[in-house]
Amino acid sequence: TPSIFQPSSNATQNQIQQLDHTQKPLQKPHPIDLNGFSWPSIGTEKRRSETAEEKQARLDKMSGAVRTLLECIGEDADREGLLKTPERYAKALMFFTKGYEESMNDVVNDALFDEDHEEMVIVRDIDIFSLCEHHLVPFCGKVSIGYIPNRRVLGLSKLARIAEMFSRRLQVQERLTKQIAVALNEILQPQGVAVVMEASHQCMVMRGVQKPGSKTITSFMLGQFRSDPKTREEFLSLVK
Repeated sequence: TPSIFQPSSNATQNQIQQLDHTQKPLQKPHPIDLNGFSWPSIGTEKRRSETAEEKQARLDKMSGAVRTLLECIGEDADREGLLKTPERYAKALMFFTKGYEESMNDVVNDALFDEDHEEMVIVRDIDIFSLCEHHLVPFCGKVSIGYIPNRRVLGLSKLARIAEMFSRRLQVQERLTKQIAVALNEILQPQGVAVVMEASHQCMVMRGVQKPGSKTITSFMLGQFRSDPKTREEFLSLVK
């Protein structure tokens, strides 16, 4: 399906980064490709297009891997409580990472509207749940998203759906925050975009430093939110 989004006029220039004088320019992936995928993984297309038989084969392979893990930690994978755990976990992991299969075409659909509105729009305290890509344990929290329209607005629920799509992948919080902001900027071409996220990471709570109650806060600003301190301050005060 062709993308409902068109690359911005300066996309080519922004995609090229010169590493040094001896290397060729590095072509960066566009935030949203011509199929509507936003930063797809290497297996996105295969996962999205596989048949029912292929999906079952994937689950069977994952279940076998989980059974191996259970045996490696010293458990009896054949005892009653664990008999169906490999299959359950395989299905759960596919749900936890369903964002790999979703395209921005499906998420946004037809919820782009021309509107004579140029004041700040904010949806705050959107719940997000993700998996840390370093330890495959959860981190969860809330994200607040704001933008200043340039006579084009997006259905409010779509902001939450964009956050959901990116969070349902293996992530780090810094990248997740940036991806939400950059994708929204590409969709709307607004006067500015701001994203602030606060989350608790189980890799810091259940293991490692073991500090319950610690929070990680990340932000990413574009346009007026980055260039105008008063605009940024207004946004931050509204999302507290």
